[in-house]
Amino acid sequence: MGAVDERGHRPARYGAVAIALHWLTAILVIGLAGVGFWMTDLKPSPTKIEIYGWHKAFGLTVLALTVVRLAWRATHPPPPLLLASRAMRTLAHSVHGLLYLLLLAMPVTGWLMNSAAGFPLSWFGLFRVPPLIERNREAFEFWQDVHATLAIVLVGLIALHVAAALKHRFVDRDATLARIGLGRMPREDGTITRP
Repeated sequence: MGAVDERGHRPARYGAVAIALHWLTAILVIGLAGVGFWMTDLKPSPTKIEIYGWHKAFGLTVLALTVVRLAWRATHPPPPLLLASRAMRTLAHSVHGLLYLLLLAMPVTGWLMNSAAGFPLSWFGLFRVPPLIERNREAFEFWQDVHATLAIVLVGLIALHVAAALKHRFVDRDATLARIGLGRMPREDGTITRP
């Protein structure tokens, strides 16, 4: 599922791999955003250090998943958008593109911030992750500001993405959510199939 068929047609819904990658990334990013905003106000403690370690490891996981998603998408074209208006299709493509860009930029800026702070970095304690830059206080403050700003932008884009999904479900009443694994896909004759 997901690849162009022998007649050059794209599928009506996303394939199982694309759906799994989408929802796994969504869960991780929403969790990371919530924990990220919360943990900055914690008082210094071993617990705070542990929470930061988990946040960084899951952030690196999102980076890896995003690279896999982009590679998968390049070889498995998504179904065409269910939008009649060229302006709405352009907006949808722009939001998706910005989301992918931020899913790469957020973990990379966090990695740069951690590197500039001189903190050790590991992926769930399984292996050490090398720093991207030398320790530098000014660089740390710069990347910290960039990371925090991008987090706010990302939350805004996620809210827009969710609002669009709800519009598809309750206003347009189309199969957009079913195509990403929520609900049943209509058949060509209008009857409903299981996903």
